[in-house]
Amino acid sequence: MEVVTSSLMLKRPITVKAIVTSRWKEEVQQQLQNQITQLDKQIQQLEMQGNRTIEELKKKTSDPSSAQVTKQVENIQAQVNQKKGELLNKKNQLLQQLQQVQLLELDQEVVQAQMESFFRIEKGDNLVKKLNVEVVLRDGIVEEIRGEL
Repeated sequence: MEVVTSSLMLKRPITVKAIVTSRWKEEVQQQLQNQITQLDKQIQQLEMQGNRTIEELKKKTSDPSSAQVTKQVENIQAQVNQKKGELLNKKNQLLQQLQQVQLLELDQEVVQAQMESFFRIEKGDNLVKKLNVEVVLRDGIVEEIRGEL
């Protein structure tokens, strides 16, 4: 007589952790610095576009000081300021992350990413143990897999 074992295929989150090394810190700091530089460029472009749009608007009208033109200029400036504020918020978040990375100690573990994987579960398996899986990396190389596969 054949024994039938029933099982399910489920999806679980996998936490990817990195061990802080000097190489890892340099790479992360460089990535953050590149993102900050990109945001600075976007802010500069935004301001230039806003000024150019305002100048073109004033050139097209016969009376640049009219109430209608003044209102349009204020609207453009408000849109530029709103977008600039959003970009500056992102920049501040990146600067805070950069500062946090600089304060990390070597050999400390930090969460780097979340991924998903599939796993099979059968009667008698400990679901909690199978759900808690971590991958630990040192300079991008898997150093340890924790938890029940």
